[in-house]
Amino acid sequence: MTVEWTSSESFDLGTLPAVSPFEHALPHLSTGGPNEESSPVPETTDRQKFVYDFTEGNKDLKDLLGGKGANLAEMTNLGLPVPPGFTITTEACKVYLASGSEPTALRDEVTAHLGALEARMGKKLGQADDPLLVSVRSGAKFSMPGMMDTVLNIGLSDESVTGLAAQAGDERFAWDSYRRLIQMFGKTVLGVDGELFEDALEEAKRAKGVTTDVDLDAADLRGLVEEFKGIVSKETGRDFPQEPREQMDLAIRAVFDSWNGERAKLYRRQERIPGDLGTAVNICSMVFGNLGPDSGTGVAFTRDPASGHQGVYGDYLQNAQGEDVVAGIRNTVPLADLERIDKASYDRLISIMETLETHYRDLCDIEFTIERGKLWMLQTRIGKRTAGAAFRIATQLVDQGLIDEAEALQRVTGGQLAQLMFPRFDEKAKTDLLGRGIAASPGAAVGKAVFDSYTAVKWSRSGEKVILIRRETNPDDLNGMIAAEGILTSRGGKTSHAAVVARGMGKTCVCGAEELEVDTKRRRMTAPGGVVIEEGDVVSIDGSTGKVYLGEVPVVPSPVVEYFEGRMHAGADDADELVQAVHRVMAYADRMRRLRVRANADNAEDASRARRFGAQGIGLCRTEHMFLGERREMVERLILADTDAERDEALGALLPLQKADFVELFEAMDGLPVTVRLLDPPLHEFLPDITELSVRVALAEAREDANENDLRLLQAVHKLHEQNPMLGLRGVRLGLVIPGLFAMQVRAIAEAAAERKNAKGDPRAEIMIPLVGTVQELEIVREEADQVIAEVEAATGTSLKLTIGTMIELPRAALTAGQIAEAAQFFSFGTNDLTQTVWGFSRDDVEASFFTAYLEKGIFGVSPFETIDRDGVGSLVRSAVEAGRATRPDLKLGVCGEHGGDPESVHFFHEVGLDYVSCSPFRIPVARLEAGRAAALGGGSDSR
Repeated sequence: MTVEWTSSESFDLGTLPAVSPFEHALPHLSTGGPNEESSPVPETTDRQKFVYDFTEGNKDLKDLLGGKGANLAEMTNLGLPVPPGFTITTEACKVYLASGSEPTALRDEVTAHLGALEARMGKKLGQADDPLLVSVRSGAKFSMPGMMDTVLNIGLSDESVTGLAAQAGDERFAWDSYRRLIQMFGKTVLGVDGELFEDALEEAKRAKGVTTDVDLDAADLRGLVEEFKGIVSKETGRDFPQEPREQMDLAIRAVFDSWNGERAKLYRRQERIPGDLGTAVNICSMVFGNLGPDSGTGVAFTRDPASGHQGVYGDYLQNAQGEDVVAGIRNTVPLADLERIDKASYDRLISIMETLETHYRDLCDIEFTIERGKLWMLQTRIGKRTAGAAFRIATQLVDQGLIDEAEALQRVTGGQLAQLMFPRFDEKAKTDLLGRGIAASPGAAVGKAVFDSYTAVKWSRSGEKVILIRRETNPDDLNGMIAAEGILTSRGGKTSHAAVVARGMGKTCVCGAEELEVDTKRRRMTAPGGVVIEEGDVVSIDGSTGKVYLGEVPVVPSPVVEYFEGRMHAGADDADELVQAVHRVMAYADRMRRLRVRANADNAEDASRARRFGAQGIGLCRTEHMFLGERREMVERLILADTDAERDEALGALLPLQKADFVELFEAMDGLPVTVRLLDPPLHEFLPDITELSVRVALAEAREDANENDLRLLQAVHKLHEQNPMLGLRGVRLGLVIPGLFAMQVRAIAEAAAERKNAKGDPRAEIMIPLVGTVQELEIVREEADQVIAEVEAATGTSLKLTIGTMIELPRAALTAGQIAEAAQFFSFGTNDLTQTVWGFSRDDVEASFFTAYLEKGIFGVSPFETIDRDGVGSLVRSAVEAGRATRPDLKLGVCGEHGGDPESVHFFHEVGLDYVSCSPFRIPVARLEAGRAAALGGGSDSR
C-alpha cells in the first residue's frame, strides 16, 4: 500500500514547539510521584477547552474525557500512583470526524500540555540522551475493549533508542520497546498488514531456536527493528517517521479515525452504543513493564468477573508491556503469584484495589505496570462481568452497605437475566473430554469447529452453529465472535481479548486451553492423546468449568428457570447461590416497579406457566389460535354459509368450544385480568391455499368428478383473496361485515365469566376490539357487545363487570386517540402492527430482504421490531397516551406487542406512563426486572 505523508510543518496538530528548556525540571518519573505540583498549563483562549490534564478531571466527566481519561483523573485525585498525562476530549474528536480536521485551538492546547508534561518529567519527548516516551490511547465513554487504536512508546527513534538504553542500563529493553513501537505504529497508524510484522517476529524466534520473544537478545531485536522499518518503507513508500512529535500527532489522528473503524462500528451496533459519542485520546507518560524480571504488567479485578466471588483475581506477566496480557500471546500467571514474585508491589496493589472498589462501589477492572519494583496504575473502570457475577455482586454490595436496592437494580440488566435462563450441560451425561482451559465466560455452547472469523460468519449465515477456535483472538475477529455460539482459545487468560469481549457480549468462552494445539493454517486442533478435531467436527465448550468436549453434550434447564417455574425454592438449603441472588434482585424490582407485567397467552397451559413466572394477568389472548386444528372446518362452514340460518348454525357450533377455552383460561388466571382480543387475522388464513385448491378442482373437472363443496370453497377463496391481507379484511372489519361473529365471541367470554363467578371464582375479563381506526367502528361493536353481556347477565343471574377497549395498532387510531377514548375503557398498544404501519414495512418480508443491510449501514442501531422506535412509533404512543387520558383520566393503558418484553422498550413504556406491559411467558422475568430498573432510574432510558 502507499500512504500520503504530510510533513510535520504542515500537520494540523502542529510541529514540535521551539520551547526553551524549563529551568527547574522535576525529578525523573521513577523517583517522583505522580501527584507532585506540576507546572501550570496555560489556559486556552478559545471558548471551548479541548485538552485536560489528569489533575483537572474526575470520574463524572466520561462524556467529555471518555471512560479511561475520566478514571485516570479520578485515580490521580485519589492520590494513587498514576503516570502524568493529559486527555484530548471527545468534543475534539467530534469536530475532527465532522470536518476532517482538528479544531484550530487543539494545536496550541496540545503543545502547552506537552510542554508542561516535559517540564514535570525533566525531559523532552524523544530527546536523544534521555527521552520522554508517551502512550497514545483511545478512551470512549463506554468500554470498547480492543476496538480502537493504541500506540505505546511514542518518541523512540534511531537516535533516542540508544539514549533510552543508556538511561535504563538495558540495551535489550530499549530495542524491544523500539520494535514494539514500529510494529504497533505500522499496523494501527499506517495501515500496514500486521501479519507482516508477526511473520518477521516468528522467523526471528525460529532462527534463534526459541519460542517466546523474551528469549530474543538485544542484537536479535536490533535486527528486527531494521526489518520492521523495511516493511514500513516497502508498504508505505516512506521511512518510519523519526520526528517524535510527528509520531504523536499521527497517532492522535489514528485514534480519532479508529472511532469509525469497521470493528468499532460493529462492536457499537452489537452493544447498542451510540455512534455520535466520539472517543477521547489519552497521552500518558510511559512506564515500562519490560525492564526485566523485577518489572511486569497485569490486569486485576476486585472480584471474579466470571462468578462474582470475592478474592484475588487477575493475570500478571513479568517483563512485558500491557498489550502482551490482553492479546494473549504469552500465557500469564495468576495474580496471586505476584505475592511471591514481588510482595511489596502485591501488598500495595491489594490496598489500592480495596480503595477503588470502595470508592466506585462496584467491581473494578484495573490495569497496572510494575517498573523495577514500583507500582503504577494505568487504568481502572467498572469491570465487565458475566450475568451470574452481576447478580451476585449486586446483592453482595447491598449486604456490605455500599449500595441500596435501587442502585443494585442498576448493576444488572434484563439481558443478563435472559442469559441466565439459557440451558446448561447435563452433568450426568456421558462425555468425551478433550481438555480444559480457563472458564472465562459461562454458558453451554455446542457447534462445529471453525478456525477463522470468515468461516464462522459464512457458516452461521447458512444456519450452522459454530464454535470459533483460535490460538488467541484479536479485534479483527469480532465478526466471527458475534457469529459463533462460543469461543475457544489455546492462549490467554480471564483478561485476554477473547475473555473480555465474550463476557461483554454474553458469549460462552474458554481461554488458555494450553493442552489443545490449535493449527489455524491446517484448520485443525489436536488434543492430548493425538485426537484431531478437523474443521466441521462438533465440539462442546463449558464456559462455567472451562471443559472442552468432543461431540454434542446434552443440555438441561437452567436452575434460574427451575426457580421461576417453582421447582427450586430460593430459601431451600440446597438452593443454588445464583438462584438466591436472582431471587433477591427480583424482589427489589417487584417492590420498586410501577409497571405491572402481564403475559401473552392463548391457553390455560401458557397462562399457568406465565403465572408461575410472575405474570399479573394476561394482556393478550389471541382468539384466532383457538380456531386452528380440528376447528378449521367449522370456520370454513362459517365462511361458506349462504344463509343466515347456515351462519347461525356454524356460529352455534363454535360457541361452546370458545366458551370452554375461556373457562379454562379464567380458572388459570383467577383473580387477575385477562384481555381477550376478538378475531383479528384475515379469514383466508383459515382456508386452503388458493393454488393447491385450484389445481385440485381443475384435475377433478378434467376427470368430470368435481366436488361441489370444493367448487364453493374455491369461489369463497377467490372472493376473499387480497393483494395485501394485513391491510385488508381483518380485525374490527370482520366483526362489522360478518354478522354474529364478534357477538358469538363476546357471548362465549361472558358465559365463561358467569360460570366461573358462579363457581366462586373471580374472573376479570377484558374484551379488546382489534384494528380500530375510527371511534365509529368501536361504538358499533361495543353497542352489540353490551347487549350480549346484558343478555348473559339476565340469563345467568350474574353481574359481570366486563370492560371493553381497543388495540391501538394503526397510526390513525393513535392520532385520534382522544376521540376513541370516548368509547374505550382501555387501550392496548399493538406495537408490532403499529411499527409495520408507521414504517410501511411488511415484517415477514423486510427482515429477510434488507434489514441486515440497514443494520450494517447504521440506518438502524437495532431492528424497530425488536426495540421500539422512540422517534416515530414512540412519538405516536406518547401522543395517544396523552390524548386518551385527557378524554378519560382513568383510561387503563398497556402494550401487548413483542416490545413489551424488550428491556429498552420497557423503559420507554415506563416513561410515557403505561400501566402494564405484556409479553411471552419466558420474557416475564426480564420485563419485571426492567420495570423495576426503570423505576429506580426515575424514568431514565439508558438500559444497557
